[in-house]
Amino acid sequence: MNTTNNSHPFETLTPDFIMDAIESQGYLCDGRNLALNSYENRVYQIGIEDGLPIIAKFYRPNRWTKEQILEEHAFSYELAEQELPIVTPLKNNADESLFQYRNFSISLFERKGGHAPELDYKDNLLILGRLLARMHLIGSTASFEYRPSININNYGYDSVKFISENFIPSELKLAYDSLTKDVLNAMEQSIARAGSVKSIRVHGDCHAGNMLWRDDNPNFVDFDDSRMAPAVQDIWMLLSGSREQQGVQLNKILDGYFEFNDFDMTELQLIEVFRTLRIMNYSAWLARRWADPAFPHSFPWFNTTRYWEEHILELREQFSAINEPAIRPL
Repeated sequence: MNTTNNSHPFETLTPDFIMDAIESQGYLCDGRNLALNSYENRVYQIGIEDGLPIIAKFYRPNRWTKEQILEEHAFSYELAEQELPIVTPLKNNADESLFQYRNFSISLFERKGGHAPELDYKDNLLILGRLLARMHLIGSTASFEYRPSININNYGYDSVKFISENFIPSELKLAYDSLTKDVLNAMEQSIARAGSVKSIRVHGDCHAGNMLWRDDNPNFVDFDDSRMAPAVQDIWMLLSGSREQQGVQLNKILDGYFEFNDFDMTELQLIEVFRTLRIMNYSAWLARRWADPAFPHSFPWFNTTRYWEEHILELREQFSAINEPAIRPL
């Protein structure tokens, strides 16, 4: 199992470096610096003299190109212009939402208060359905030029190949390779049955942790994983529990969704496909980031024999779920 732990660019983000970067944009820091919960990038709340704190996002080097980041920003501005509750990047005096400081691409954001939504509380799912419908209406008016899509190749086959070749313990490799071959084949068949499904610009990582609930409405944050995908990608991530519970939740979401937008019910066949792709991609993400010192520290349970045994069990459960009838609103 790979446990390489080399020096990482994020290790240069000392408090002085961070303040120098922020002050290069004309702010005067007051010395307060709070690291926020983020692993793919590094995100800090920075105190500002005679002003409200701001949020600074230091993008992971070599993950996105400048064009891809700016395309993400443009999408968030497009949504905000239509009065959707989106936390958008701040622009500097040169009207730039992205600036470079030494080896880092950086964006700044207004600090927004709020809490993660209780998805089973009152009409929260109905509200989210309405907002996603409006978001997807705008997302369907154009396509990303630079940002990739969520598909079985990059989230599925690429993830499995990387894990199989670099991380899976030798005693589990045969079971993993055999199972993932069957799972990928089952997903291919499910995708084929769904037929031609439209991909649009979506949030891509639409879970409760990327919403700040305040005054009975969420503010959507972190479009870092925004990609091209079917609309169901943003919907299934709000579902949890038993199939019956998910059917009830789905009914509430779609009740709100249909108030503002149409939804192709064929996409419901892809819920378990996209759920499985996320599981595969998540394990590969941890594996690919294992050289970042923050990951072994924050995810000590990863890359153990027990983790991979449980991962294989989870994929077996997903194999069964993919072959079951689609979850339907109840």
